[in-house]
Amino acid sequence: MTAQFGPHRWSAGHDRTPDTDRFHGARFHVADLRGTRFVDCDLTGAKVVDAALVDVSMSGYVENLVVNGVDVTAYVESELDRRHPERVQLRSVAGLDDFRALWTTIESLWAATTRRASQLPEALLSQRVDEEWSFTETLRHLVFITDSWASRTILDQENPFHPLALPQSAYSPTDAAALGMTLTATPSYAEVLAARHSRQATVRDILNSHPDLNHPCPRTPAPGYPEGNRPIAECLYVLMEEELDHHRYTTRDLTTLES
Repeated sequence: MTAQFGPHRWSAGHDRTPDTDRFHGARFHVADLRGTRFVDCDLTGAKVVDAALVDVSMSGYVENLVVNGVDVTAYVESELDRRHPERVQLRSVAGLDDFRALWTTIESLWAATTRRASQLPEALLSQRVDEEWSFTETLRHLVFITDSWASRTILDQENPFHPLALPQSAYSPTDAAALGMTLTATPSYAEVLAARHSRQATVRDILNSHPDLNHPCPRTPAPGYPEGNRPIAECLYVLMEEELDHHRYTTRDLTTLES
């Protein structure tokens, strides 16, 4: 078994409003889009022609990215693999022992990064860099990820969400509040770290319980996600992919905070 589950469905857990599809199929001709910021947008099939792209930054799921007739996707992926070999380990997962080894890698990476963050004043850990989540917000989001993809889906708990859990920015605030999450909370770093450590222990307990990776999990990760059975292997893969992606973003931003 090779766990290749692809990107998350963009619509999962999003609060779709009348404006969500406002620009679907839109065309911008001779338009000044300098300083434009696209956050959590589905740009599948977007085409930019005869434009000036200077000092442009992109992040997210990228496939078939063609720049001036050259598909640069393979180069970007290989460079990310060189910088972050744990990505290769994730793609190589083929069984329970591989998941356990990968979780050991993830815990080691985050332990080192948490020690690094602890050298900064606590106020900086709640400071955003370029409008991205702060360090504490990232840890709160990973609490949500564990509650969703481990406790709710794998362990079949209806409402395991910690009050400090932070869902993705486009998740319905109404749904989050109904699940007991306080999005506007301003907890101390110690409180966030305690929640984070308890959720890491949950993942370790699951991995040590010898789960059947093919066992279907009928409960969705959270209200608003697409219905359907998900095997335990997929739930673990998504959880660990989130852990690695957010670790990469966090170390990038810590470098800025340290400077």
